[in-house]
Amino acid sequence: MLDTVPNRPDLPAEIARRRTFAIISHPDAGKTTLTEKFLLYGGAIQMAGQVRAKGEARRTRSDFMQMEKDRGISVSASAMSFDYANYRFNLVDTPGHSDFSEDTYRTLTAVDAAVMVIDGAKGVESQTQKLFEVCRLRDLPILTFCNKMDRESRDTFEIIDEIQQNLAIDVTPASWPIGVGRDFIGCYDMLRDRLELMDRADRNKIAESIEINGLDDPKLAEHVPEHLLGKLLEEVEMARELLPTLDPQSVLEGHMTPIWFGSAINSFGVKELMDGISTYGPEPQPQTAQPRQIAPDEKKVAGFVFKVQANMDPKHRDRVAFVRLASGHFKRGMKLTHVRSKKPMAISNPVLFLASDRELAEEAWAGDIIGIPNHGQLRIGDTLTEGEALRVSGIPSFAPELLQGVRAGDPMKAKHLEKALMQFAEEGAAKVFKPSIGSGFIVGVVGQLQFEVLASRIEMEYGLPVRFEASQFTSARWVSGDKTALDKFINTNKQHIAHDHDGDVVYLTRLQWDIDRVERDYPDLKLTATKEMMV
Repeated sequence: MLDTVPNRPDLPAEIARRRTFAIISHPDAGKTTLTEKFLLYGGAIQMAGQVRAKGEARRTRSDFMQMEKDRGISVSASAMSFDYANYRFNLVDTPGHSDFSEDTYRTLTAVDAAVMVIDGAKGVESQTQKLFEVCRLRDLPILTFCNKMDRESRDTFEIIDEIQQNLAIDVTPASWPIGVGRDFIGCYDMLRDRLELMDRADRNKIAESIEINGLDDPKLAEHVPEHLLGKLLEEVEMARELLPTLDPQSVLEGHMTPIWFGSAINSFGVKELMDGISTYGPEPQPQTAQPRQIAPDEKKVAGFVFKVQANMDPKHRDRVAFVRLASGHFKRGMKLTHVRSKKPMAISNPVLFLASDRELAEEAWAGDIIGIPNHGQLRIGDTLTEGEALRVSGIPSFAPELLQGVRAGDPMKAKHLEKALMQFAEEGAAKVFKPSIGSGFIVGVVGQLQFEVLASRIEMEYGLPVRFEASQFTSARWVSGDKTALDKFINTNKQHIAHDHDGDVVYLTRLQWDIDRVERDYPDLKLTATKEMMV
């Protein structure tokens, strides 16, 4: 994905200052807390909310659904734009819970880099590894933040070693922790030879930075207790001998990750990480599309929908399409062509997000993420351009791993249920299949928790109590191939056939044996577990 052609023209200054990135991690590594501190430093909020804090004044800003507030987890990816120093940060906070990984996969198609947050005590966890592999497929540059150093954590070399081995990427320390757990007093900034000291008394206070001239500076001893100083000097010397030095080009190509250590809840190490994103993070990159790539410095505007969120404002029944601008300078009121329907759309009230707060976007540049309120015209994978028929490719849709039937508590409300389900299908929150035989719908999701989220959202947003019931089917595959062979297949296997919300044919299976049988008996047909979200 990264274009490393040396002679690419310089980007216009307004685009070059954009940094669009996602935060990825295993649940509970402190991703939402880190997001809050980013907003605090960007001046976007006055006081950071903690995920498990007291009272209404302390709600986190990036978790806006009722369920997220109740459970203290992020369920939906949210976007935030704010300024930091001379840069414009477009940050996408993704759900870490594996039941919502599809939302995260799609979000990663819309960013230029990822910040990986790991827990100092737990190191690389399973979900981190999965998400990392997706970044790998896209060659996304990755910056790492090792969080929770103020709690008992593992040896620094051990953490770095684990990242190198599990994720097969070079790791270079940008900072080095001084002490761990209760003894943790701060970090030594290895890139700028400074001492960063943590203030434990005030969690929202920016760490104190002490200018020193390298490790021989006698000032070090004034600030670092003797028992920690010896260890620091020895470890930094070893790190400089054994670990690679920071190579900005290698970071941009996704082969190396710089790692910062800190404690997000104590606002420590966050500012250094943000400076790192500004300095080493990529500017907006070219976007893969058919029939050609879209370069960010093109004059004409192009963008694509990577997420649709329904009912962000329950009072207004609205749907907002999250659009990543791939090129150009967008102005409010512009007419863009909706490539799938070939119809022009006047974008009269685009919004910029700060989680659930929004403001009208008078303008936006390549790299920015804007929201376009609409009534169902825009779907995930749609491309908007100034006339040219370009289609952004590579936005995946995955076969669900769990299937259940769904019924409305009130049988008279079946029509309302259908509308609600279609809405969630277009939003990408679930797959909805209409079996050829019988009435009712089958809903497919990646993880069990999604059924609870759907039930609670259908009840809250549509006033419809629903119940999910066990289904005889365990998985679904999209079927494609020659029309004659396909029609014959559909007629022979009616009880297994359904259609998804796009009208595509889906084969519902009970056992792996069903899939093997189709592959054996119908060599002309193709069964796939992923479908590209474009028309």
